[in-house]
Amino acid sequence: MIKSVTWLGLGLCGFLGAQAVEQSTEEPIRVDVNVVNVPVTVSDPKGRFIVDLFKNDFEVLEDGQPVAIRYFTKIVDKDPDTPPLHVGFLIDLSNTARVYYKSYRNSIGDLAYMLVPEGGNHKGFLMGYHTEVDLLVKMTKDPYPISQRMENLKHGGGSSMLDAAYRACTEQLASGTYQGAGEPRKALVIVGDGHDNASKRTVESVIAAAQREQVTIYAVSTVAWGFHESEEKHLRQLARATGGRVVQPMEDVHADVQGFLSKPQDAGNYARQVGTGEYARAQLQSLYKAILDVSGAVESQYILGYAPPKPFSDGSFRRIKVKVNIDADVEINHRQGYYPPGN
Repeated sequence: MIKSVTWLGLGLCGFLGAQAVEQSTEEPIRVDVNVVNVPVTVSDPKGRFIVDLFKNDFEVLEDGQPVAIRYFTKIVDKDPDTPPLHVGFLIDLSNTARVYYKSYRNSIGDLAYMLVPEGGNHKGFLMGYHTEVDLLVKMTKDPYPISQRMENLKHGGGSSMLDAAYRACTEQLASGTYQGAGEPRKALVIVGDGHDNASKRTVESVIAAAQREQVTIYAVSTVAWGFHESEEKHLRQLARATGGRVVQPMEDVHADVQGFLSKPQDAGNYARQVGTGEYARAQLQSLYKAILDVSGAVESQYILGYAPPKPFSDGSFRRIKVKVNIDADVEINHRQGYYPPGN
C-alpha cells in the first residue's frame, strides 16, 4: 500500500512534525565522491507526498542509459547518516514587494525554523534583492537570526532576482570540495513574483549554476489573485529544471470567502465592501499551507545515489530521468540533469 502524507500544523517554534513511517532497511548514504545524488519527491494526484517507497521502486537513467542505484535514503527516516540540508532564503526587496511583505513575513520566518531546526545540523542563510543583492545573514545553524532579520527589511528600487539566485548558488551553496554521496542537500527558496528588471544574469545561466551545484529551487509566488506577472514564468522555469516547485498561496484564496470581495453594483462598477474578515483568515491559512508545502517537499525527499556511466572529467551536461515502478498515478519531481563537479 502506498502511504501519502500531507504536511500540517506548526509547533511552538515552527517545528514541523512528520508522520511516522517504517524505518528503511536500505544501505545509508556514505562518503563516495564518484556518485551523483538525485533528490526526488513523489506525490499523488492530490499533492500529498508519498513517503513509503523503496529502492526497487525507482529506476534512474542518465542520458537514456539505466544506472544502478548504489545508495538510497528516505529523508523522513531521520537517519543520522543522511546528508544535512543547506538552504538559502531569497527575499524580494524591490519597491513592489512592500505591498505584500507584511503578510508573508511571519510565514517565511516560520519556514526558516522548519528547515533549519534549532540544535540540528542543517544550515541556512538569508539574501535580499532589489536593484542590488544583499547577503543579510550568513550561513548559520541557528534559525533565530534569519527569522529576526526578516522582521526588519527595507524595500525599494528595482529587482535583480536572477543575479541573486545565481550568487546564492555559486557563492553560498557552492562546494569547495565535492563530497559525493556525503554532499549536503541544497535548496533555495525564492519569495517573490519573478519580476526582474536589473539582473545581468539570465534564467539559463541560473539553471546551469543550480545544476552544477546540485541546488533544488523552490518558490513562494507573491503574485496576488486576479493579477498575472508575466515574469512569474521565471519561477516555474527555475523550479522545473532543478526538481523544485512553485507554490501560489494567493491563487485561490478568494474562492470560498465572503468578506472583502468585489460585488457588482447597479452602475456596473465594482466596489470594495468591508466584509466579515474571512479574507484575512483565509489569506493566513493559505500562506501557512504554502510554506508547509515547501517544507514537506524538502523533508519528503528520497536521495538516489548512483555512479555515472561516464567519468566526471568528461565535463558535459548529463540528463537525468527517474521513473517510479508502481501501479499508481504519481507526480515525480527531480532535477532534469547536472554538470559534473569540478567542470
